[in-house]
Amino acid sequence: MFTYVKESWEELKNNVTWLNREEASNLMVIVAVFSIIFALATWGVDTLFSKLIALYFEKLIG
Repeated sequence: MFTYVKESWEELKNNVTWLNREEASNLMVIVAVFSIIFALATWGVDTLFSKLIALYFEKLIG
């Protein structure tokens, strides 16, 4: 376990290319915007299906 952690730490220090702060911030904003858009789309589809199912059972029962 100790060897795994040590090798992982060495990999992070020596072989990973890190983004600069400005580029990371820009990408974070893009991810946040798309996450919000996807959440709103999911909410919209869920609301639509809920109303359609309620309407279907209302017609079926009533």
